[in-house]
Amino acid sequence: MSEVTAKSKFACPSCGGEAQWNPAKKALVCPFCNTVAPMADPAEGAIAEHDLVTALRSIPDDQRGWQAEKKSVKCQSCQAITVFDPTRVAQRCDFCGSSALIPFEEIKAPLRPESLLEFRLSENDVRDKIRVWYGNRWFAPDALKGRALTDTLRGIYLPYWTFDAQVHAEWSAESGYHYYETEYYTDSDGKQQSRQVQQTRWEPSSGALDHFFDDELVPASKGVTPELLRKIEPFPTTTDLKPYDPGFLSGWVVEQYQIDLIAAAQNARATMDGKVESLCNAEVPGDTHRSLQVTSDYSAQTFKHILVPVWIVAYTYGSQSYQVVVNGYTGAMAGKHPLSWVKITLTVLAVLIIIAIIAAMSAR
Repeated sequence: MSEVTAKSKFACPSCGGEAQWNPAKKALVCPFCNTVAPMADPAEGAIAEHDLVTALRSIPDDQRGWQAEKKSVKCQSCQAITVFDPTRVAQRCDFCGSSALIPFEEIKAPLRPESLLEFRLSENDVRDKIRVWYGNRWFAPDALKGRALTDTLRGIYLPYWTFDAQVHAEWSAESGYHYYETEYYTDSDGKQQSRQVQQTRWEPSSGALDHFFDDELVPASKGVTPELLRKIEPFPTTTDLKPYDPGFLSGWVVEQYQIDLIAAAQNARATMDGKVESLCNAEVPGDTHRSLQVTSDYSAQTFKHILVPVWIVAYTYGSQSYQVVVNGYTGAMAGKHPLSWVKITLTVLAVLIIIAIIAAMSAR
């Protein structure tokens, strides 16, 4: 697809400018004349689930690419690869603020997402939420709260993989049942005493269970850590996904996945194995158990590559970099911020003074 074709696909019907997806109006809006150009509703399309085993062998080339002209750059600092419209000039990384950006080209285009969650929260709504969030950070420096740093706010589509699987698990363990025996002993005064001592009777046990994993999420982002993303999950991927349309990406930045399907599938399997073991653990009878062994059989394994909307504030305070992230669909927030050691020291001193006063009053 040529650049001219890609631009005309989202051209404003009034002035010819390039329309961009507007989350507040849920439509393509021209940034020059504010003309609203509703995008054809893609909700009628089916959200495809792909067979995992087949895909791990080979992914067809017709499932790759963005279906629109895009540019890619890679940050030399955080290693994130961002993708955006050809008319946009990237001067700093949207994830860490670094200016060390280099053009990025791949021999083979990345696997195209087939579904996504569109941005629902507008920029103004997110700015207000971030101001409140900073205002509630008691131990943050006052300068940080006053500035709120919302001038660095960016909306980015992040890559995720989702995995489905039917699991049949069989388990075996030793179940422990507590009982009590009376024990007699002589105390320090030479008197005979008795006490109840807990004992455990061990018996073999076994069982089986079936469980279906529906959209087990694996983030494929390098720009935001999984620990931070987990705090703003869940994304309602089982109910609210829409078929991919490049119009949703018009005017927005997309992060290209760097955790590929193989690595993501391994990650998902490890997570599923842990959850299956926990489910089996809960099935073992008795007061306690040991030597749990689980054998799992996976079938009907499918996957999707999706995009999810996230608002990001990336800033540097002193010599450290920080991020605040907002789920662009649900509004859930998480982030990190610098600490004011002056405030922490004063708080500790205040607590020590209060303790000393209480101790002095109690000693009277």
